[in-house]
Amino acid sequence: MAVMIIAFVLAVITSFIVPPDKSYITYFDFKTLACLFSVLAVVCALRGIKFFYILARKTIRTFKNLKMCILALVYITFIGSMLIANDMALLTFLPLGFYVLKATGNEKYMAFTFIMQNIAANLGGMLTPFGNPQNLYLYTKFNIPTLEFMGIMAPPFLVSVILLTLCCIIFVPNRSLELKGKDVPLDKKRAAMYLFLFFISIVMVFRVIPYYIGLLIVVFGLLVLDRKAFKAVDYPLLLTFVFFFVFAGNMARIEPVREFFSYLLSRNTLVFSVVSCQFISNVPSAILLSQFTDNFKDLLLGVNIGGAGTLIASLASLITFREYTAHNPGKALSYIGLFSAFNFGFVIILTLLMEYVF
Repeated sequence: MAVMIIAFVLAVITSFIVPPDKSYITYFDFKTLACLFSVLAVVCALRGIKFFYILARKTIRTFKNLKMCILALVYITFIGSMLIANDMALLTFLPLGFYVLKATGNEKYMAFTFIMQNIAANLGGMLTPFGNPQNLYLYTKFNIPTLEFMGIMAPPFLVSVILLTLCCIIFVPNRSLELKGKDVPLDKKRAAMYLFLFFISIVMVFRVIPYYIGLLIVVFGLLVLDRKAFKAVDYPLLLTFVFFFVFAGNMARIEPVREFFSYLLSRNTLVFSVVSCQFISNVPSAILLSQFTDNFKDLLLGVNIGGAGTLIASLASLITFREYTAHNPGKALSYIGLFSAFNFGFVIILTLLMEYVF
């Protein structure tokens, strides 16, 4: 919500510099907004029948010690972010992480587990065009071929897998545990229908069907099957995109700003985009900086790697912080310290590798 308000304020301020006119309509990427809304809505419907909870629970039940259990949580979040976007992966799997640790008496590992899940969500989603919101935007804006997109993001993705695995192996002890609680039955018919709508949402992203047709199918399907899903959609995230489209579009029409950003991006697009994320978050950075460079490869790498770092580097990090402090009031400062140590470690390693090795 805070990022949305900031985006709104920035949009209003720049609207005084560049008064509203007919060009404003060109700021908005309607395909990105339609695809993002569709994915969020269907995921909310799947969460409503506890689809992801059941799927994750069945996976975790096979592991009997703490190290493997936390690794499973991290991997599930990592994979989930590729399929359902980083924000939704965290909203789905963080509560499960809390439940597992609480039920087994391992609450002291909650901060570490949440932080690893957060990094997994931010960096796992980088591989696919719909894994992170900024990916969907850049994939659409620059019309990047799917295989080329995945080829660009494969090196940092693989390095992230290795780093996350090493962190869990090093910092989590081998300790036997037993997962308690009741299983939840799955509504197979609804799950099948929701998965079909999810499939429609995905093929929209990959341009298999026009986005407006896919949007109509998803909206009509959920109106019939589960209208409550519309209430659960993350509308502040969608509005954040809308406001930053206005802000970025206006900034691109201010000549001194164009010259300044163009100069910085021409010097080092990767590093500048990583740094930008630490102050204005990765989604607005992608929207804003894309107005001043055609180097989509380094920009794509930068706004994905830059999602790790400060608490505001990614909207997903704010979700994790909110979830942790809700369960652990009074421990915000210790969490931020541990969060910063791990996140900046990942940012530094990935940036150096992408800049000098790959």
